[in-house]
Amino acid sequence: MRNKNDKFPAVNIIGAGLAGLSAALSLARKGIPCRLISPMPSERAQSVMAEGGINASLDTMGENDSPAEHYSDTMKGGVYLADPNSVWNLCSKAPGTVNMLLSLGAALRTENGRPVLRNFGGQKKKRTAYAKSSTGKILMTALIDAVRRYESEGTVKRYSHHRLHSLDIADGKCRGLEAVDLYSRTVISMSGSVILASGGMNSLFPGMTTGSTVNTGDVTALAFACGAELANPEFIQYHPTTFPITGKRCLVSEAARGEGGRLFALRNGKPWYFMEEKYPELGNLMPRDVVSREMYLVMKDKDCGGKVYLDMTGLDKTVWENKLTDLREECIRYLGTDPAKKPVEVSPGIHYYMGGINVDEYHRTNISGLYAAGECACQYHGANRLGGNSMLGAVFGGQIAAESAASETDADNTGVEETVKAGTIEIMQPTGIPGEAAQLLRDSLGIFRSGEKLEAAAEKMQELIDSEQDALQRNRMLLGKAALLGALNRKESRGAHTRTDYPGTDDKNYRKTTVAVFDGKEIKVSFRDIPEKRGEGK
Repeated sequence: MRNKNDKFPAVNIIGAGLAGLSAALSLARKGIPCRLISPMPSERAQSVMAEGGINASLDTMGENDSPAEHYSDTMKGGVYLADPNSVWNLCSKAPGTVNMLLSLGAALRTENGRPVLRNFGGQKKKRTAYAKSSTGKILMTALIDAVRRYESEGTVKRYSHHRLHSLDIADGKCRGLEAVDLYSRTVISMSGSVILASGGMNSLFPGMTTGSTVNTGDVTALAFACGAELANPEFIQYHPTTFPITGKRCLVSEAARGEGGRLFALRNGKPWYFMEEKYPELGNLMPRDVVSREMYLVMKDKDCGGKVYLDMTGLDKTVWENKLTDLREECIRYLGTDPAKKPVEVSPGIHYYMGGINVDEYHRTNISGLYAAGECACQYHGANRLGGNSMLGAVFGGQIAAESAASETDADNTGVEETVKAGTIEIMQPTGIPGEAAQLLRDSLGIFRSGEKLEAAAEKMQELIDSEQDALQRNRMLLGKAALLGALNRKESRGAHTRTDYPGTDDKNYRKTTVAVFDGKEIKVSFRDIPEKRGEGK
């Protein structure tokens, strides 16, 4: 641990959810000061909304689970597009990560002092630790309390109601940032390296996502506009079981199917449990991309009436009382339907972005001094994320990004630590991408895609970019165009990316990472080889 009197510029963390808090805690434990910058307090971060659980091969259910099996399921679920070394690090360290959270007081469900694990999609073993259907809230509470100790002593300095305004990047190096106070509208310059932990890109699909509307993706868009690489932006996860509420989609956790919930459609008036018929081994717990595609096809079947239902009426009373209490309350509150008594109509909604800022296994971007972790980073999930791996990836990724920042930051990174700039600026409210651009993305980046639509959408998006005067919206549209170009150039179907004109998976040409970079004039897309696996334990 560094001596607290050592001169060391604070590390700036953008985002105060699981990844941001994990990074802050890791830095603080090393005696390295950091700033935690976010528009909302941690209690309102999207991570609080996470429901189902966190994966780790703890093997408390007597199924002979192991990190190797967790690794295998994760790679298979992501259709072998993730960095195998990163995934091995994640899976091999997962038991330690969950035990660390338990040591902080995370009230995960336990029996006889051992975590109880549940089934989750794409995994043959019970591997998902949970706290009813409020796991994110429980983990966030534990991390908030742990970080608060370091806030009280000054190692962590919180900047709630602040938003990233600009990044100080020159000659391939990030030396700091400017943040705007959303109350006073003043701008503060802060030196030091930067960890981006700002979540997904929900502003690209207004009304279609399960995530927080505060998670606009503007941080990712700004980093991209400044030269940070994106990876796999075309891979967007549609969660099979959601329903609409005001301004967004409400998630029906995969935990419901893990506990025995069954998807069905009324085919010619009779219940058809299509997932169980088509996939007898895993049934309703197939990976999310598979379930969403099957639901889409069933909803298009004229004999099925355009609707799919989730039947949870057969779940035991103790399941509702001990495991799915919050989920039941949400269905009653928003739908007026008690899922214990009546099936719930569900349809796919955008839930997670596997792609994001391109980072290596140490969570370093292509810009020195700039790191990324959590959903804003492309790491661990490949072409499709397994449920339960996102919270794990956020906590573990925050730790790794912090370790990299701690080891690589120069003591004299910049001069002035923190300066309040004179004057105030106008603050735009975090709304969605402009309507016409949003429609282009909705129409072309759905569960099924075609080259014709993608090409036309990319051309039209460029016209909108050229005519847009507002930098914030222009950056968002650049982000959207990067996703369109990634999907257009990937001429195959893999995981969450399904091309009707290229229905097969092409390992020879496309078992590679899509990389998009903006050079200040245009977006360039290429494909990069995935690193070779070094071997377990190395």
